[in-house]
Amino acid sequence: MPSRREGGEGEAVAPADADPAALARAYYDALDAGEYDRLASLLAPDFVQRRPDRTFEGRDRFVAFMRDERPNTDTTHVVERVYPAGPGVAVRGRLLDADGDELFAFVDVFSVDPEGGKLTALETYAAESSTD
Repeated sequence: MPSRREGGEGEAVAPADADPAALARAYYDALDAGEYDRLASLLAPDFVQRRPDRTFEGRDRFVAFMRDERPNTDTTHVVERVYPAGPGVAVRGRLLDADGDELFAFVDVFSVDPEGGKLTALETYAAESSTD
């Protein structure tokens, strides 16, 4: 399922030619579509993700978790805002389940290798949604 986001259509990007904002959008598109080879192609081999509940070290470990171990793979990232200034990019959004219900809001901060055009690190900040 492609990512839903405000302000533009997703398109495939060649990692070496991508700017940080395009890389971040391609990351969500690949993840939501279950295109794990494409996801891996966006990440540096030593990619690290730090999130509130765990840390993944290495592209292969991260992709294996996303493909085989995460509890809910039928999700969509709604990108609400991209902040492209700096050596990386920050993204504010929400994660929705298959029914369109919000699981949580997030802010992802990506680091990018400007030489190789790959995502090198991701720091994820998340807050559970309130269900009033």
